[in-house]
Amino acid sequence: MKKPIIVLSSHVVRGSVGNRAAVFALEVLGHPVWAVPTITLPFHPGHGPGTRIIPETNQFASLLEDLLASPWIEEVGAVLSGYMANPSQAESVGKFVKKLKTKNPEVLFACDPVMGDYPKEPEGNESEGKLYIAEATANAIKEHLVPLADIITPNRFELSWLTGKKILDHQQALDAAKQYAEKQILVTSMAGYMRGNIGNLCISATSAIFAEHRELKNPPNGPGDLTAALFLSHIMSGHTSEKALQKTTSSVFEIVASAAKRGADELMLETDSSSISTPMSMVQMRKLQKGPVTQIRPLRFTPSQL
Repeated sequence: MKKPIIVLSSHVVRGSVGNRAAVFALEVLGHPVWAVPTITLPFHPGHGPGTRIIPETNQFASLLEDLLASPWIEEVGAVLSGYMANPSQAESVGKFVKKLKTKNPEVLFACDPVMGDYPKEPEGNESEGKLYIAEATANAIKEHLVPLADIITPNRFELSWLTGKKILDHQQALDAAKQYAEKQILVTSMAGYMRGNIGNLCISATSAIFAEHRELKNPPNGPGDLTAALFLSHIMSGHTSEKALQKTTSSVFEIVASAAKRGADELMLETDSSSISTPMSMVQMRKLQKGPVTQIRPLRFTPSQL
């Protein structure tokens, strides 16, 4: 039986982003999930303005304390944090993770620093990248959550913002990641080595591996939330960084491509759950070194290998 994972992120009534994406994916992979909403929205803000229901600060902190005091807390194997609605939430989650790790140092903490991005089609204008949360909240994530994380899953803009480094290519991403040398970093939305491709760069103390696939225009919202959840689960299952990266990237590409083909404005996880458990799409894997990039033959996993 797989260990429970506590997921703290946004909840939408309609759609497959935030907790809706992460919880579904983790449950498909066999994890019991304790879901804590940091905000409730009618739908993704990208679809238009909507009511925002944010837990009261003291109530949010008290709820986390209740979880820590519960008789089942020792069962928890990992925590995944995503969207934070205000600075106090990031601080409360940081305190929660510290106390949980004191109880059980083996608990993994994955931080998806949901804070900003470049536009989908920046047309080469890197200055257009921006935060889409308050700067005080972004700073709280940087101060209270990122230092505690075993795994961080920023997109290219978020890694640039966290490190203060300009990141236009893979080498600059590797240089920026040196600030978090003790962590496993999965950088999403990196340009591919082949024209028209995009991918994820996984950086650890011992390796740097890039998984790429063709870029899809106007993808639905939610791939980042899904990526963080899948990668955490695969690492918890004992997979190497390389295999976890490949399985994660294959799943997310397959799901996004299927949704795009149907013309959906959201990921259709309920329809494409087989892509979570047994992804079949091939992705190009490359090992990045100080010298030339080494290409790895793409692999197709069969169900028996998963």
